[in-house]
Amino acid sequence: MLRLPSSLQRVINEFSKLPGIGPKTAQRLAFYLLKKDNLDIVSLSNAVAELKQGVNFCSICHNMTETDPCSICNDPTRDHSLVCVVEEPLDAQALDKSGQFKGIFHVLGGVLNPLEGIGPDKLNISSLVKRTNQLASEKISEVIIATNPSLEGETTAMHLARVLKQEAPEVKVTRIARGLPSGGDLEYADDITLTRAMEGRREY
Repeated sequence: MLRLPSSLQRVINEFSKLPGIGPKTAQRLAFYLLKKDNLDIVSLSNAVAELKQGVNFCSICHNMTETDPCSICNDPTRDHSLVCVVEEPLDAQALDKSGQFKGIFHVLGGVLNPLEGIGPDKLNISSLVKRTNQLASEKISEVIIATNPSLEGETTAMHLARVLKQEAPEVKVTRIARGLPSGGDLEYADDITLTRAMEGRREY
């Protein structure tokens, strides 16, 4: 049986670990890199190596940033009385790109998933409650829960609504409308869908 060189096989194995990349796709990517100039490969390698060093997380909202606090938390033109809770940084980016949301964000870092051992303590929920209580004194008007419309996203939304109503009963808690398809992800939604979802949000 013909064996691939070990260095090539290692690259294929590493590509296979990426989400959405199967063995065949990993193989194609590895062979593609093999045909590229050394300069291109070194550039890619350096970019990947410096990824962790160049990306930080905001100590306030937990979004990706190069500076702490992030540009949104530091922006005085944003409506700091309006907090939108999302699962991941890409979700915040998608909503912000739509141009329909001018408030600030809070990134949970995932969703509740007991089967995978992800409970409330594994998400940025306690910091959300702390922010809400702090912002309540500054007359926060609303917390918008914008988790994905999946089973885990809905479960997380209900948990957040219950916690916020208990810990900060004076704060209005809403959920984005069903402008998004069930099982879909915010990062792949178009601007019109996101706009309708934001405009049609409802109170818990």
